[in-house]
Amino acid sequence: MIVEVPFRPLAVDQSDVRYAHGPDSARQPGVPVGRTVEFDWNDSVVYPGTSRKFWVHLPAQYDPSCPAALMVFQDGRWYLDPDGEVRAAIVLDNLVHRGDIPVTVGVFVDPGVHAGAGEPRCRNVEYDAFDDRYATFLLTEIIPQVTDRYSITQNSNGWGICGGSSGGNCAFTAAWLRPDTFRRVICCLSSFVQMPDGNPYPELIRSVPRKPLRIFMQAGHRDLRWNERERNWLASNLHVAAALAEAGYDFRLVLGDGGHSPNHGGVLLPDALRWLWRPMDPGGADARG
Repeated sequence: MIVEVPFRPLAVDQSDVRYAHGPDSARQPGVPVGRTVEFDWNDSVVYPGTSRKFWVHLPAQYDPSCPAALMVFQDGRWYLDPDGEVRAAIVLDNLVHRGDIPVTVGVFVDPGVHAGAGEPRCRNVEYDAFDDRYATFLLTEIIPQVTDRYSITQNSNGWGICGGSSGGNCAFTAAWLRPDTFRRVICCLSSFVQMPDGNPYPELIRSVPRKPLRIFMQAGHRDLRWNERERNWLASNLHVAAALAEAGYDFRLVLGDGGHSPNHGGVLLPDALRWLWRPMDPGGADARG
């Protein structure tokens, strides 16, 4: 089926661009509002001495007798903000209501903080690392708090993870190292260049057997250091996308204008979730959990 895309003129100035949110990012008449529950987590074993909040968003259609899909969002407070750029709870409510995605419980996790430390925020330590600590943290500390209270599918095809900037490479790393649990990934403006030993993924993706991942990427023409040889956010994302293409992954890259801002990725979230949860191609199993 051919899809006709409406004409839109390209912005001449690629740096100072803002995308308008679509209707799926706003409360709509007749769409029931889900329930968001706040939790504190101060007992981390993986990241000792840290404290953080996380939130669980239950769409109105959530039924304990029917296990729901699960989507984890990094930088939880920012992604939940109904007046922010992402508005993820609103998006989940709209898409679940229409049946565009399965009933999906959103888990929104803030980075940890160390009380009284010189650099209290642990965001870069947690998100930019290339190891399985953060995935282990989610799977052994945060997600059990969710599955103990709510009915979540155990089918890994029903689990996804999302983030932007350092949260984007964090989401990619969690899925890369634990594809047995996280199968669907959204990563926007990922800060691969900030990983301590550099971006390992272009070489890794090409050198190991393809993993059962479906990946949605967003990158910006004017992301940080976009025209410089070293630590180029744009080029690093393009290198990862090229490797995914060469390795035959089910992935999609959307390249927009503007700088290192969550605006474009937030505007794209409804379409990214629809793409992420679409059925498999003809002849394959349904992608939904």
